[in-house]
Formats: sequence, C-alpha cells, structure tokens
Amino acid sequence: MGLLDRMSTVVQAKMNKIMDKIEDPRETLDLSYDKQLELLQNVKRGVAEVTTSKKRIELQKAKLQMSIDKLDAQAKEALGANREDLARKALENKAALQAQSATLDQQIADLENQQQKLMTAESRLATKVEAFRTKKETIKAEYSAADAQVKITESVTGISEEMADVGLAVQRAEEKTENMKARSAALDELLDSGTLEDYSGGDEIEKELAKVKAKSTVDNDLARMKSEMKK
Repeated sequence: MGLLDRMSTVVQAKMNKIMDKIEDPRETLDLSYDKQLELLQNVKRGVAEVTTSKKRIELQKAKLQMSIDKLDAQAKEALGANREDLARKALENKAALQAQSATLDQQIADLENQQQKLMTAESRLATKVEAFRTKKETIKAEYSAADAQVKITESVTGISEEMADVGLAVQRAEEKTENMKARSAALDELLDSGTLEDYSGGDEIEKELAKVKAKSTVDNDLARMKSEMKK
C-alpha cells in the first residue's frame, strides 16, 4: 500500500469517527419518520384529487341526463304536433348525449377503481408508518438508556470513548438498515397504486360505428313513439 493509500485510509477512519460523534441516531430516526409521514400525505392528496375528479364527472353526467330527458319529452311533444322532423332532430341530439353519457360512465368506473387502489395503499402505508413510529420510539428509549449506562460505566471503569466506537457503529448501522427498509416499503406502496389513464380521443371507425348506432337508436325511438301515439 502506497503512502497516499495509507493517508486516505487514515483520513476515512478519522472522518467516520467524527461522524459517529456528531450524528445522533435518534435524530436520524425522527427524520426517517418525518419522510414517511410526507409520503403518507402525498398518498392522501392523491386520494382527494381522484375523488374530486370523479365527483366532477358525476355532476357532468347528471347534467347530461337532464338534457336527455328534456330531448325525449320534446320528441314526444313534436310528434303530438305532427312535426316528425322536429322529433327526429330531438332524438338525434338525444342519441349523441347518450353516447357522451356512456363515455362518462366508463371514466367514473375507472376513477372509482383508481380511488380504491389509492385508499388501499394509504391504509397499508399508514399501518407501516405507525409500526415504524412505535419501533422508533422503542429504539430511541433503548439508545438513551444504553448511552446513559455507557457514560456511567466509562466514568466508573475509565473505559475510553474510542473503545465504545465499535458497538455504537454497529448499532448505527442496524438503525439505518431499519430506516431504509421502512422507506423501501413505503415507496413500494406508492408504486402499486397505479396511475390514471387518458380516455380522450378515438379513431374514425369508432366514430362511424357510433353514428350508425345513434341512427338505429333514433329510428327505434321514433317507431316506438309512433306506436304509442297510435294506441
């Protein structure tokens, strides 16, 4: 080993010793807990945003249904006035709104599924965070007790602080490992929650098929109304 390598090793050893003196494992545990709480809040916000989006679409669907009912009544009124052309126009508009309503139904179902996933992720993450909090407080109490005992023992027996560095380094490594496990579990829950998909747009074939379906619906409604008025 060259001189530079030996110097690097000595410097690294000194830095590790300084860090062990400066860093308080209890503060590290608290910081890890705060980060987990932040992740939990992010999931909660996600649930709130999805729920809001779903409610907004449900309101749009309710308005569409009111318009559909109104057009249906107008078609009947037009037939009663011997204005089949107006009745057909009303039914065509009704069919178009029904197609929009079906699209909104699909979006609502997708958002409901997303909401359930996020709520499940939130529940699991909250359980993990609470378990970590309990473990954190236990470790902190044990660490404080051990630290006090070490200081008392050092005062009585004259054991130097350097002799205790090995034990403290092992304890610090264990605590950091537990923190990383908890953080990894929290991130896994967020990844499992999934993302919203974009349902906008559509190809030309779907649009043409929708027109054919709408025309068939109009013809059927028109025939039904004529039959009802004859009766």
